[in-house]
Amino acid sequence: MKRTRDIFFILAALVLTGPAILHAADTERQQEVAKRGARVMPFDLEQTTHLFQPLDDGGLQRVTVKDPKNQAQIALIRAHLKEEAGRFRRGDFSDPAKIHGADMPGLAELSRGAARVGVRYAERPDGAEIRYTAKDPALVDAIHRWFQAQLHDHGRHAVMHSQQ
Repeated sequence: MKRTRDIFFILAALVLTGPAILHAADTERQQEVAKRGARVMPFDLEQTTHLFQPLDDGGLQRVTVKDPKNQAQIALIRAHLKEEAGRFRRGDFSDPAKIHGADMPGLAELSRGAARVGVRYAERPDGAEIRYTAKDPALVDAIHRWFQAQLHDHGRHAVMHSQQ
């Protein structure tokens, strides 16, 4: 009887603390990603927002400033995304790997299939964006998985918008 009760209390403790443990692990990972990101991304995560929008034929990645008057951050966003778009076109996804890890979902497929992924950079008044397109459903899925991983890793610095 005592053993059954002890097992019950252990299981109850796991059920009650499990979400907190997972949240702490998520928060720790997001802090580590932010630290690595600061070495790769020149703009300030606290002053910007990443938007990820999966689309039927790929997706849209946008980085914008929270304060539209912050021209310094806008310039940093534009320079970085323009450079990244050029790298991504060549299949070079080393910067996301430095931030999120080489085993990041979707990265390997995007790197191998880069010649079949359209990558278009565009400036916006409040930052810049990269539009990804692919005809191959497996590459579209890779883009979506890559976006989901970034959303998770960037935490409060990122948002996901569904197709409109």
